[in-house]
Amino acid sequence: MTRAVARRNTVAALALVSAAAMTLAGCGDQTGGESSGKEKTSDAPLFSKLPKKIQDAGVIKVGTDAAYAPMEYVEGGKIVGVDPDIAEALGKQLGVKFQFTSGTFDGLITSLETGRQDIAMSSITDNKRRQEGLDDDGKKVGKGVDFVDYFSSGISLLVKKGNPDNIKSLDDLCGKTVAVQRGTLFEDTFKAQAEKCGSNKLTIQSFDTDAEAQTRVKAGGAVAELNDYPVAAYVAKSSGGGNDFEIVGSQSDVGFFGIAVPKENTQLRDAIKEALDAIIKDGSYAKVLEKWDVKDAAVQQARINAGQ
Repeated sequence: MTRAVARRNTVAALALVSAAAMTLAGCGDQTGGESSGKEKTSDAPLFSKLPKKIQDAGVIKVGTDAAYAPMEYVEGGKIVGVDPDIAEALGKQLGVKFQFTSGTFDGLITSLETGRQDIAMSSITDNKRRQEGLDDDGKKVGKGVDFVDYFSSGISLLVKKGNPDNIKSLDDLCGKTVAVQRGTLFEDTFKAQAEKCGSNKLTIQSFDTDAEAQTRVKAGGAVAELNDYPVAAYVAKSSGGGNDFEIVGSQSDVGFFGIAVPKENTQLRDAIKEALDAIIKDGSYAKVLEKWDVKDAAVQQARINAGQ
């Protein structure tokens, strides 16, 4: 990700997010979306742009990791947040429902390759490696995906309130232990920093969810974690009434979040891009960002594979 993003009384929410997301993940696809064989129609302006399979199903199956407030998280047994609200606005243009199912972040792109999900929308940073299906070493491990870029954000260091270890930048982490969500670009950033640290070893503890990484920092088992700025700001403001965490340093690596679509499904990709442009134009996109206090992350137009 930078997954750069996510947003309630957070002590309770962070615990609920992790547990509830796992519960939802265990339920598998919650779509009931097989075609009945009957032609389906819709008055939505972009319904005709969708692949027939999606038209017939009436849903777009969305893989997410619902443990990343305010971007996507579980509240009252329902996945809510910035991404679900943007998806709802897209659905009004396309005439179908976006049906979210939660799983672990590092399995989201795989779920597209297996056909389990139609798209992935989970604060996923658009970059060339993901576009081309490469692992950290540049080895081909998948087909790759196309991204419809819909959000802009940088990343920030989140530390325990009071910054007891006096962390100001990544260089201050050498010789210390950090926590991070597995499969994210944050993990890649820490790995790159570990190489710079050399013999002054940086120990990286990776977890399935961002909430687990935060808990590790809060407990003092790690000195910092990396997060998308909107998410880090939300956590610092809300967790423990603002008494658990703080942000240090400045934002870095500003980039795009993208809706991931299988390479071969260019029709679905292009329909989503057109729908995103439509909600940017009609103002519903801006209303979602304003609701979640992330207006600075707005993009001015939809783009495909703009990440580097």
